[in-house]
Amino acid sequence: MVDSVVPRRWPGSAVAVLLFGYAAGKAVFASQGRLGFPGGPTVPEAVQEGYFMDAAGAQWLASATGVVGACVALATVTPLGRRVPRSLMLLVLAGMLLAVGAGAAIMIVDGFIGIGVGWQWYHGVLGIVVIGLLVAMIQSYAKATKHVVG
Repeated sequence: MVDSVVPRRWPGSAVAVLLFGYAAGKAVFASQGRLGFPGGPTVPEAVQEGYFMDAAGAQWLASATGVVGACVALATVTPLGRRVPRSLMLLVLAGMLLAVGAGAAIMIVDGFIGIGVGWQWYHGVLGIVVIGLLVAMIQSYAKATKHVVG
């Protein structure tokens, strides 16, 4: 039997756009030498002074991880990316879900319950959307690369 369902590409594309946006925001803050994210809570000076590396370096590193994450997301929807061994890509996607999902979970908890970081309710909604998109992207990739035994 042949599975004729066309794989969904929009979740991976949406995650790539979000991660490129994240990378751009971090690059803006890196150029200003500040910690944080545009539209998010401000990072107090006391926290910035006790940080293990300078703010610009930390933000450039975060920007680079955003670009790498966006490239991984794009790889889930491109023919070249789908040639990567499935088990390796699923492992990378699981790691991505853990890392990005942890940040989104903090936004959700702080946005709705409040743990002192400063995220607002709309950041919590964004966190829910991000986790949903990541799960949809992984499911779409897994379905598109599943070998159908006929």
